[in-house]
Amino acid sequence: MSTDILNPNSGGNITEYAPHILQRAEIALRCAPFTVKLFADMATQGVNLRAIAGNEGIKNEYLTSNNNLIATENALLWLIQVGVLRREVDGQGITDSFRLTPLGHLLLDKWRSHLTFPRATFSDLLQNFWTQIQISRFL
Repeated sequence: MSTDILNPNSGGNITEYAPHILQRAEIALRCAPFTVKLFADMATQGVNLRAIAGNEGIKNEYLTSNNNLIATENALLWLIQVGVLRREVDGQGITDSFRLTPLGHLLLDKWRSHLTFPRATFSDLLQNFWTQIQISRFL
């Protein structure tokens, strides 16, 4: 992995993250049903869950396949747990909008020139599934 600063505006340097954290986040992104366009939009503004899920997500070019609201939210919540996303907060509390974290900005910069993230391998899918099970045991 490169030790260069990938995005000076994100406030993060890739060396600030342990290799296993970066690897887990990259695998989670490859396994998620989302496009790079969604994360590029999240880099500049909050994106509402309803704009991401279902037919609206396909229309907005945010999904690689049609996902219902619950499956989409679960995938987004997993990306929050691995540190790529955060929920947006307003004066009333947590909203249904999502934004990138500094780690998310770093990973987006790596793939910004692509339409989709690299395809997940079978090993990636297994590792992502296993990690979700391990983390959920402690919730």
